[in-house]
Amino acid sequence: MGLTELSVQASATQQPAAQLRYSRWLDVGTRVGFITLVASFAAYMSGWLDPHVPLEQLPELWNQPAYRYLERIGIDAGWGWAALVHRIDLGNLVGIALLAGCSLPPLLAVIPLYLRQRERVLAAICALQVAVVLLAASGVLTAGH
Repeated sequence: MGLTELSVQASATQQPAAQLRYSRWLDVGTRVGFITLVASFAAYMSGWLDPHVPLEQLPELWNQPAYRYLERIGIDAGWGWAALVHRIDLGNLVGIALLAGCSLPPLLAVIPLYLRQRERVLAAICALQVAVVLLAASGVLTAGH
């Protein structure tokens, strides 16, 4: 083993279990989100699946404000796209949603470790972070739309 390998191995063994668990789960989540984005883009560009909005209509829609764009393509704001994930141009939003929420499983995964270590404050902070992200994603707090 070289000096660099030893220092990397030594630093990895000094990391707390919660940090290692969080980083492993986050690594998996980001990889799944990225692969989903790449696969959906490939499916879109190859024409494997039909889009909701034909490619030739996009230039006239792109300059519209978001609310008007959604109105013209017939999708409700918020999670309205989820009903149309079988249409490839909206299916790519699955990858974006996965990346946006990929911190939730790691946070949930470290809570039991913190509780076993009697780190109740850290466990509570993780639980609150999960609650805030879920509340924001729910759309309950949207104003004026």
